[in-house]
Amino acid sequence: MQHTSSYPSSSAANKALILLFVAYVLSFIDRQILSVLIGPIRQAFDISDFQFSLLHGFAFAIFYTFLGLPIAWAADRFSRKRIITWGIFFWSIATCACALTKSFSGLFIARIGVGVGEAALSPPAHSMMSDYFSPQKLPSAMAFYSLGITIGGGLAYIIGGSVYDYFASMTPLTLPLVGEMAAWQLTFVAVGAPGFVVVLFMGFIAEPKRQGVSADAVVDQPMLETFKELLGYIKQFRRAYLGHIIGVSLLSILGYGTMAWFIEFLLRSFAMAKAESGAIFGTMFIVVGSLGAFAIAAFTRWLGARGYEDASMRIVFIVALAMLIPAVAAPLMPTAQSALIVAGGIIFFQFGYFGVATAALQLITPNQWRAQVSALLLFFTNLIGLALGPTVVAFFTDFVFKSDAKLNYSMALAAAIFAPVAAAVVYSGLKDFRRALAFQQQNLVS
Repeated sequence: MQHTSSYPSSSAANKALILLFVAYVLSFIDRQILSVLIGPIRQAFDISDFQFSLLHGFAFAIFYTFLGLPIAWAADRFSRKRIITWGIFFWSIATCACALTKSFSGLFIARIGVGVGEAALSPPAHSMMSDYFSPQKLPSAMAFYSLGITIGGGLAYIIGGSVYDYFASMTPLTLPLVGEMAAWQLTFVAVGAPGFVVVLFMGFIAEPKRQGVSADAVVDQPMLETFKELLGYIKQFRRAYLGHIIGVSLLSILGYGTMAWFIEFLLRSFAMAKAESGAIFGTMFIVVGSLGAFAIAAFTRWLGARGYEDASMRIVFIVALAMLIPAVAAPLMPTAQSALIVAGGIIFFQFGYFGVATAALQLITPNQWRAQVSALLLFFTNLIGLALGPTVVAFFTDFVFKSDAKLNYSMALAAAIFAPVAAAVVYSGLKDFRRALAFQQQNLVS
């Protein structure tokens, strides 16, 4: 038996949503800043594309991925606000610490620290939003929150390129105990410091009351016992959960691969300056990606109004099919301008659907497991997407095509493989998703 209660006021919910969104923006700036620093870091440490991809993806993802589950267990029991606050503080310190590294291994460890801190953001934030917003408003709230991906990723290119160029034009800065700071090191400090301001503002939002918790839900169980119960629930609807999570994870390979390598592709294929390509590509992320988030959320509501109860999962299937042509074609375009124009299709679809896709899992999962389900989604999207996306492209470049100049073929090949497979996997789970949604809706009103 379940009880219901009123949700917080719209003003309180929107204030919390905006602050969580800002934190998400900063998290993507801090994790993606390496994309505009490929050349300087490769030169500083004399490393290959494949080694750099380990810094960009694997180092960040390894602890970000595995710590997400215990952090989510804590978020389903303790103050989500405090967990998020400490996470922002830690990843901001780790981002600044990247500036102090003097070796490949040192930067690798610092990037692990960034991942550790950022693991404390999204699962608790998703759970908080499900208690701030009603089920009818949640997909739109999640879509707004997911704009942090496109705006944060876009600002990483725009701000990162401009800040790096600014520091590169200056006389090298020498600090006591630290020594001379290169432009790429100062860039890390510049993007990491704003996180401390967000930490202060976290004190002005409230921890919302948990909504729709079963009367017989045991919230003080040990983590392994609780996780065992969650897996038992997922097993009832395994095609829905596996189809959704694995499909989104396969699509994230394209997203992270595109984010990591597109600026470098423009440089290698067309000798396009990083400041120029970063400004254009970053602006596209913000404008086109944000339009995609709103448009896909609206299209999902349109589908739902026309009887598609599985609209929030079906949209992932549609996006996977729609992604295939622009993702393959963009790297093969004959000019930088045409490549950027076609890349707009990648950005629109890839970075517009994730908020709705995240809400889909919240809608079929009982409250006491929602943060943990979000952590499972992030576990696989990051294990498969963030850890492998940049590395798959680099692997094709270094070991299949064996030429830095053929980065474009590597990007196109990755898209040709993973987009259709993702579509097939998601489609396989649609029927079970409808069954899980009906089960959860029945419990909420019982």
